[in-house]
Amino acid sequence: MNNNELPRWATAIALPLLNLLSALLVAALVIYLLGESPVESLGILLNAAVLNPEGLGYTLFYASTFIFTGLSVSIAMQAGLFNIGSEGQMYVGGLGLTLVLLALDASLPGWLLIPLAIIGSAVFGATWAYLPGYLQARRGSHIVVTTIMFNFIAASLMNFVIVTYLIPTGQQNPASRVFAEAAWLPKLNAILPVLGETPLNISFVLALVALVIYGIAVWRSAWGYQLRATGLNQHAAHYAGISITKTIVIAMLISGALAGLASVNSLMGSTHYLNLNFPAGAGFIGIAIALMGRQHPLGILLSSILFGALIQGGFDLSLEKPNIPTETFIFIQGLIILFCGAMENLYAPVLARLLKRN
Repeated sequence: MNNNELPRWATAIALPLLNLLSALLVAALVIYLLGESPVESLGILLNAAVLNPEGLGYTLFYASTFIFTGLSVSIAMQAGLFNIGSEGQMYVGGLGLTLVLLALDASLPGWLLIPLAIIGSAVFGATWAYLPGYLQARRGSHIVVTTIMFNFIAASLMNFVIVTYLIPTGQQNPASRVFAEAAWLPKLNAILPVLGETPLNISFVLALVALVIYGIAVWRSAWGYQLRATGLNQHAAHYAGISITKTIVIAMLISGALAGLASVNSLMGSTHYLNLNFPAGAGFIGIAIALMGRQHPLGILLSSILFGALIQGGFDLSLEKPNIPTETFIFIQGLIILFCGAMENLYAPVLARLLKRN
């Protein structure tokens, strides 16, 4: 039994869990070397991020953004594309959302304003992903290179637009004005008061809906079959009558739209204004989520909650344990990417041998 012959449960569940456990063991060793107890630190992290209802609200708030960036990377992976540009696409998506709100939030009711802003974020994110997709499909330009370049272009563009056009007169903070309250997303603590004063909002529900749509579109539709066939073998897909160019461009458009939608949670659900560097690395975390979640809706959901818990629990842990700096959790994220990405098949030969014996 070789790596490719492992049963589905092994590749979808066992390998990701073993890789995650390896990353956490290395992280535990680092925490021990910093002079703290790994077991005690884990207890603090779990309590702050999951067991405490308010902490869970913050965990799910962060997860809402990560679900969209994870889906953004995953849909591109299904077509055999490694979209590194979700960070920039999310950034530009936030600009689209902001332009809609700044233009219309004084004249439209929330029930109309909010959907228009969400559409604006998706359209701008998709537009930013279009050219890398087109260059890959038509000119053979490597998608990794072009999307990385577009991240830098997006950052420079946003800096120029915000500083030059969006800062209100008389203010120095590089941010737009605050959106009208009609554009603020309803918070879920109105339905679940136990969550406390957390920014968790209906974008979490939208993220769950996006997961369901993604699963149906990829595995239960003719288009999803074409998408996966293109990702598995472009030559075979071409001979089967699938337009490789069209599939790649559409996949990147959807990927960019999902990344743009990731901006909705933080901008309309929390800060209520556009500011510099608001993605805060969420696009890159989406890469880890897609790899760890194996591009499966349930895997993406669980991975997003895990990364949300690391961020929320990490804040409290660094406060209670000053020897553990907040940068430690960036290191843990990197470990998860390492084990679930570059070393994802580390345990596959051993697992294959064990299963063969049985």
